[in-house]
Amino acid sequence: MKYYTLKENHLFSKAYRNGQYSGGKYISVYVMPDYHAARLQRANPLKLRINRVGFTVAKKLGVAVVRNRVKRILREAYYKAWKTLDMKTGKIIVIAARSAAVSVKTDDIYKELEAALIQLGVASAKETENE
Repeated sequence: MKYYTLKENHLFSKAYRNGQYSGGKYISVYVMPDYHAARLQRANPLKLRINRVGFTVAKKLGVAVVRNRVKRILREAYYKAWKTLDMKTGKIIVIAARSAAVSVKTDDIYKELEAALIQLGVASAKETENE
């Protein structure tokens, strides 16, 4: 499932100011309802409700190569969470990296992201059938 990325600064600011927050050692996650989800659903060719996701990495974490690596890891962790968790749609999600995220692998960030999304009520574990 393709997700839309946040690009406007005012949406990041609204998520920081008004969204629910969950922080961990490597990342901080902010979630708020997307009030334009219905409009975006009508514009979507598949007519599906989607999440809009933003990834932020501060300049103090390192040079551009390091920041881009951390953003790639955050995107991969979100993609893995989308595939493995039962996620609600119609949300704005901002995932901000902390300084400890520079030296960790995708699995560590995924575990923390999974816990944060479940804590915020955006996701729940998918139930598997035992046959």
